Amino acid sequence: MPSTLHPLTSLTAAACTAVITTAAGFWPLSLAVALAAAVLAGRAGVGRRVIAAAAAVLLPLGLSLLMLHGLFFPEGRTVLAAWGPARVTAEGLAFALESGTRTGSCVLVLLLFSFTVSAPDLVAALAARGLPPQFGFVLASALTLLPAMAGRLEAIRAAQEARGLVVGGGVVSRLVAVRMQMVPLVLGLIEDSGSRAQALDARGFGSPGPRTAYRVLADPPVQRRCRAVLLVLAGAAVALRLAVSWPAAGLL
Repeated sequence: MPSTLHPLTSLTAAACTAVITTAAGFWPLSLAVALAAAVLAGRAGVGRRVIAAAAAVLLPLGLSLLMLHGLFFPEGRTVLAAWGPARVTAEGLAFALESGTRTGSCVLVLLLFSFTVSAPDLVAALAARGLPPQFGFVLASALTLLPAMAGRLEAIRAAQEARGLVVGGGVVSRLVAVRMQMVPLVLGLIEDSGSRAQALDARGFGSPGPRTAYRVLADPPVQRRCRAVLLVLAGAAVALRLAVSWPAAGLL
């Protein structure tokens, strides 16, 4: 997402793209969106960071989807292989592929937004729209924490391996290692969020009263119209998805 975009335009584009991709539920579209996000990240100079952060999130998720749906999909009929209660079915693999690509595209789009948007500009844009400053600062703090996830996860993994954690080639060993790495990562992010919240509160950001904005952002009419179009498209995609799924579920 180019830096010339207004922060609200970037936010709207990322959110609406995720909504439309989820509502479509079509894996070629999800794959195209993921590839487009990766290309845009590369052009913005944050490709390696976005891919590293996405891999930290998507690899454990993709593995769990493959195990749950690829091996134990209850609606699977076309059995490709079987080992006792575990059955590899074409329907299960298709469901895992659709879920994985859909989630991957959403993660890449949101990571692209978080790595390219200016947090001060986003806070100023939200405050200019009348939103509470606390909302903008919480969102900006979350965005600044996301880029550090990949590096922190690598440091946690190196520290645990130095303490004797052995990651074997088996699936169970890797799942145990992922769990042991995710717990300190999440706890560390929660601690950082609490420290930032205390620092903001100590500086009076939670105090009531009038505020003066020193950062003025240009919001061209073209971008405002683009945001409106994106919101309409996202709403139409959700409505179409509901209209298609309700008769199939016997609700109409």
